Amino acid sequence: MSTVIGVFRDISTAENAVKALRNKGFQDNEISILAKDSATSKGQNMSGDMETGSDFGGTDSIADGTTWGGALGGVAGLLAGVGALAIPGIGPIVAAGPLAGVLSGAVTGGVAGGLIDLGIPEERGRQYEQYLKQGGILAVIETSEDKVNDASSILRQNGAKDVESHGGGESSN
Repeated sequence: MSTVIGVFRDISTAENAVKALRNKGFQDNEISILAKDSATSKGQNMSGDMETGSDFGGTDSIADGTTWGGALGGVAGLLAGVGALAIPGIGPIVAAGPLAGVLSGAVTGGVAGGLIDLGIPEERGRQYEQYLKQGGILAVIETSEDKVNDASSILRQNGAKDVESHGGGESSN
């Protein structure tokens, strides 16, 4: 297995990438999305229609994924396993997809620790954790070697920055 990771600046581009991945045959169990919980991020404007997180009643409603699904414009609806996690040093994040389960078991290692489990070097994992802390949205695709180039291309075509693949003895930037 290989891991492809990319950073999006906003929810709508991440959503477009997830749709493109699914249209290309990627399954929900290959796609994870991580985002900082904008309901508690003061001043974070993750999408044009959310000014201060006022669309959310509180963090309780984030955990069930329904309000987050609305905020993500449907990404959460595309993926299973939506959950809210408190990550030390980052604060509340919301994760959709298989990485949500990995992170819930590795909260003490933070996001970087969860990414290390996927074959991403610690230094790069910490950089991706910083992107998340700064309001970026991470897309993490765990897939077979033969689909790495497709995943990387789709992420780039949909606006992802810092797209890399790890695992299987290869790393490309």
